[in-house]
Amino acid sequence: MSALEETADGPIEVIQVLFALHPGFGAQELCGPLEILSKAYHKIHDPNTRAFECTFAAPSQGVTSSSGLTVKADIDIKTAHEDLGEYDVLIIPGGSGVDDVLKNNSEPLELIKAFAKLQISDPSKERTLMSIGTGSLLLAQTGILQGLAATTHPDYYTKMEIICKDAARRGDLEQTDVMEENYVVNNARFELGEKLEENPFVLSKRPDGRRKSIARKGSNAWKESVKRRESNARRASLRLGGLRLITSGGITSGLDASLYLVAAMVSHESAQEVARVMQYMWNKGVTVEGIDV
Repeated sequence: MSALEETADGPIEVIQVLFALHPGFGAQELCGPLEILSKAYHKIHDPNTRAFECTFAAPSQGVTSSSGLTVKADIDIKTAHEDLGEYDVLIIPGGSGVDDVLKNNSEPLELIKAFAKLQISDPSKERTLMSIGTGSLLLAQTGILQGLAATTHPDYYTKMEIICKDAARRGDLEQTDVMEENYVVNNARFELGEKLEENPFVLSKRPDGRRKSIARKGSNAWKESVKRRESNARRASLRLGGLRLITSGGITSGLDASLYLVAAMVSHESAQEVARVMQYMWNKGVTVEGIDV
C-alpha cells in the first residue's frame, strides 16, 4: 500500500484512511465522508496531488448497509488488525447495525481499541479516529471516550450517556461530556497565531452563549506536526497519546466533520474548495482540549 503519490515536484504523501464497516452500516455515513476525502487535493485543482487513499474493511467480502447498498471490502478485519499501523485515519460509520455490534460485542470494537492503543504506544505518528452518527456509540462502548467530550446523532444522546456511564463504571470512573454539537474534536492541532481575533478557525464563545467552548476549523499541516520532535513530546502528554478523536452527529454533521479533517490534515483552502465543488455550506463544530502541536 503506497503512501506516496508522484508529481512533477516529487512525491507527495497520501494520507491512508481505513473505513471499518459492519453489517447494517449507514450508506450515507460512508458515502458522504468518502466523497469529501476523494475530492481533497494537496494542490487545489491538481488531481495528481490527491490527499487521501481510502480502504474498506469488513467482516466479510461483501457488507450490506441498512438501506441495501452492498460494498465490496478491500480487506477483512483480521488483515485490518495486522496492517493497522499503516493507517493514519480510522473512520467508523454508524447505522442501524450498531445495535447488533453492541449486543454481540463484535467488530469493529476490537479494531477501535487497537487503534487507540497504537497511538498510546507510538505517539510519534499523528493518527485520527473519527465516527459518523451513531458510530460514536461504538467508541463509547470501548471506553476510550472517558475523560473526553463527544457527540452523536441527536436521537441517541441519552443512549450515548448511558453507555458512557457504564464504561466509566467498568474503567476508572472518568465521565464523558456528551455535547449537543455538530461535531466535537478532541486533541486538535492548529496554528494559534499571535492574534486570536484574526484566526478564522477560532470562536472564543458560542453565538448563543451556551457551554463555552472553542470552535475551530483547521489545523497544522499534517506532515509538519509529524516531523517536529517537540510535537511528538507534547502529543504523548495528551490523552490517548494525542489521538485526534472526532465524533459527529447525523449525516450532514459527518460531512462537516470530514471537511474539518481535510482542513486539519491538508489545508483550510482545500476544504473550502471541496465544499464549493459539492455546493455545500460547511458548518463548524467545537474543539476541546486542543493545543498547538
